Amino acid sequence: MDRSLRNVLVVSFGFLLLFTAYGGLQNLQSSLYSEEGLGVTALSTLYGGMLLSSMFLPPLLIERLGCKGTIILSMCGYVAFSVGNFFASWYTLIPTSILLGLGAAPLWSAQSTYLTIVGNTHAKKAGKRSKDVVNQYFGIFFLVFQSSGVWGNLISSLVFGQTPSQGSGVLAVLMIAAFLKPIQDVQRESEGEKKSPPFWSTLLSTFKLYRDKRLCLLILLPLYSGLQQGFLSSEYTRAYVTCALGIQFVGYVMICFSATNALCSVLYGKVSQYTGRVVLYVLGAVTHLSCMIALLLWKPGADQLAVFFVFSGLWGVADAVWQTQNNALYGVLFEKSKEAAFANYRLWEALGFVVAFGYSTFLCVRVKLYILLGILSLTVVAYGLVECVESKNPIRPHTPGQANQAEDEEIQTKM
Repeated sequence: MDRSLRNVLVVSFGFLLLFTAYGGLQNLQSSLYSEEGLGVTALSTLYGGMLLSSMFLPPLLIERLGCKGTIILSMCGYVAFSVGNFFASWYTLIPTSILLGLGAAPLWSAQSTYLTIVGNTHAKKAGKRSKDVVNQYFGIFFLVFQSSGVWGNLISSLVFGQTPSQGSGVLAVLMIAAFLKPIQDVQRESEGEKKSPPFWSTLLSTFKLYRDKRLCLLILLPLYSGLQQGFLSSEYTRAYVTCALGIQFVGYVMICFSATNALCSVLYGKVSQYTGRVVLYVLGAVTHLSCMIALLLWKPGADQLAVFFVFSGLWGVADAVWQTQNNALYGVLFEKSKEAAFANYRLWEALGFVVAFGYSTFLCVRVKLYILLGILSLTVVAYGLVECVESKNPIRPHTPGQANQAEDEEIQTKM
């Protein structure tokens, strides 16, 4: 096994252990702690904290601690949230939700940055296209990561009322600390030593990237990603599954979602080099569009058990597109500003979650589905514009330090 793939697997299994404890908790928040809206409030607070941290923390922490240090520090917030759920109250869930939210954006930004750099480095050594290797690595990651939803929900479903132990989160921290190669070493191999940028430049780098018009168009991708994930974990589990089947079926339905998501993730990572990302985005958009229209027309009942699993499975087929292709797209288009790009991605994804959980208590499900349909339509149009612009420009090198800055600026000007 080559060293790059080994590091990808270490990150993947570290996230698997971490989210085995957290994933089941998240899916049950709105149902398990429904009294006085504690569960939904905790989720809203969590993603509100993530929204704030996305603005400043990811580039700063990654610059100062490296990707490995950032991942380890951020994982501790997830462990704290898991512990807080064993003594669930307003005084434990809300503070630990804030702590988790502050760590979530740096965690995911560091993970995406790490996989992008490792993929680019391996592509250079192997003589392959960077975008193909990065796509493959994200596919492998989400195959392993999404399986955490299977194990976490299985535990919470078989022993309802019990949640996966925070011990798996501790094991995740130890695994990353012991086995993951620091990202600084990978960067030095590919681009050599470089002087650290000033503190304020790093702190504000997330906002400076908005000078690139491509990013301004692409913000709808993570926004929609957050909205649709929020709808599934909050509205579908509560308004459809819990109401018709009972809360004991939530975990099983989400297992179906996670399993199809995991399998499709690795599949998309492989086939994208043959089909291109546009075909996969069309697949994801059409699948979600079909599901939303069907949900608007469907009247769920306890005698339609299989249909609940069909919807969650199809949702996983589409979500795998957004997770794998969005991350790879940001890594390829903004390869020279990866940390800031992924921080922006988490910022808008967190905003999608906050909006989804924020209007959860006062808008009916039908209205929420119409909102999703509208945002999806705008997202497809904006993404299409970016692809049109990219297709009209010559292919730019993606190896760090070799891209032509004037060429990038010319592209941004044309937009």
